[in-house]
Amino acid sequence: MLHSSIALVGMPGAGKSAVGKELGRRLHLGFTDSDVLIEQRIGCSIREYFEREGEAAFRDLEEQVLAELGRSAGGVVATGGGIVIRPANRDCLKGAFRVIYLHASAEDLYRRLRHDTKRPLLQVSDPLGRLRELYAARDALYREVAHAVVETGRASVGAVVAGVQQALESAPPAEGAATPL
Repeated sequence: MLHSSIALVGMPGAGKSAVGKELGRRLHLGFTDSDVLIEQRIGCSIREYFEREGEAAFRDLEEQVLAELGRSAGGVVATGGGIVIRPANRDCLKGAFRVIYLHASAEDLYRRLRHDTKRPLLQVSDPLGRLRELYAARDALYREVAHAVVETGRASVGAVVAGVQQALESAPPAEGAATPL
């Protein structure tokens, strides 16, 4: 059984946005990328906001946007990679969404992101090392909120979407999830 409020969580580069767009299209649901919504609100890139205001201010805004999305009519939401850091966000995810963790190894993520200049937490001298640190800190949190885990690895977007659809059909519903499709 599918529900109309679905959140994709995972590390930066796991494919949340690409998979979310295609999943929304296939399920005839709206798609929202929480990072794009935040950028529309702040009028600049997340990287610029991060540099100017700091991570705490960004996380405050991220928490507010997720809470709003959790109260909305439904759809597919691609979340930012750090969304699970705050307990309030984990509670919102578990209560308002069917949550799918798009899982990929740090090495696969690095292969995808090695030339990316937009993600503030990866603008360091050793991005692979940073991805390994983030993965170690976040993997258990993603698993805590997830109703299902879908491996992304080197799979195509279409294959991952098919895996997500299969997981949604067999995963238990979220506590406060919207009405079934």
